[in-house]
Amino acid sequence: MKTAKRQSSNQKKYLIRTCLFLMLFVLSFSKSFSQNKSPKDTVNFIYYPDKIMVRANLSTQTDSYLLNNKKGTNLDLETNNNYKLFLSIDYKFIGFSYGFYPKFFGGNKDEDLKGKSSFSDYNFRFFLGRWLQTVNYSKTKGYYVANMSDFNPDWVEGKDQYLQFPDFKTIQYGMSTSYLFNPKFSLKSITSFTEWQKKSAGSFVPSLIYTYNRIISKIDNLNGRQKEFDVRLAAGYYYNFIIHKNFYIAPHLSPSIGVKFLNDKSVDSGVETIEKETYFTRNIEGGIKLGYNSKRILFGASLNFDDSSYNEDKATVISNNKIYGLLYFGYRFDAPEFVSKPIEKIDDKIKM
Repeated sequence: MKTAKRQSSNQKKYLIRTCLFLMLFVLSFSKSFSQNKSPKDTVNFIYYPDKIMVRANLSTQTDSYLLNNKKGTNLDLETNNNYKLFLSIDYKFIGFSYGFYPKFFGGNKDEDLKGKSSFSDYNFRFFLGRWLQTVNYSKTKGYYVANMSDFNPDWVEGKDQYLQFPDFKTIQYGMSTSYLFNPKFSLKSITSFTEWQKKSAGSFVPSLIYTYNRIISKIDNLNGRQKEFDVRLAAGYYYNFIIHKNFYIAPHLSPSIGVKFLNDKSVDSGVETIEKETYFTRNIEGGIKLGYNSKRILFGASLNFDDSSYNEDKATVISNNKIYGLLYFGYRFDAPEFVSKPIEKIDDKIKM
């Protein structure tokens, strides 16, 4: 138990150090992209340089793994949750969000049948001119077999217990680097909302995505630890249709291909097995967002999908498919002096 707590503490310290290092790097690097201290509105954009944007995002996104066996029965693993809540704050070129399962919206429903699941997500984002850099850490624990009837014909939904994997845990460290090709398109206007686009426009937004995943599973006498390193190149395209001066509709599509380097270590009844494999991965994600924006208040909704997969062997396809909706509400307020003054000093030093 002490070892597990020590490992968790070390992971958090590593994450904090990584984020602090990246923030210092970003502040130094942003010198190349610095503009006027307070950007003025243009023909294409409205800026909110002195406003802090806070948002609440309620998502129906669930976490699941599907093992598609072409020669047998599929295995569908899911977490016991109905919603995810993300709280976000953005100011100038820096943003942060925290995600979790909200209990007051029905998280971990039917725990006696499906078990308990937990989720936490930390996301940092930095806009540097046309560049966008993100850093993400997420942890999910507690899965159950959703398709029990495929394995036991006598199983009764709502009455019989699902097969549970309470110690099945996934941990992800992720980063992405994106570039915005069209200077007349504002990615901030549909992501961080620290500025607003006046005219309809779109842009090609390629991204380099790199993630490190750890999957830990404990089932009876079997202990498994799988490490994955993924690198993907995405060809994204975003468009923002401005409907009247306060409404917008923004679709996007981002297919990608990549490589997964996998290291699987398992101990079954004292016997250790190590496997190392390399796979080609494919992914496509996209969606459509619509909403309302004013000087202070904004709100909207979106429908999103994310489909990723790779062939483990000729008979097995590992896939993770998500279709989910999202509701958001945001408010802009004047940045307090204890926030604005340090940031302004940093800006002044960077521009020296």
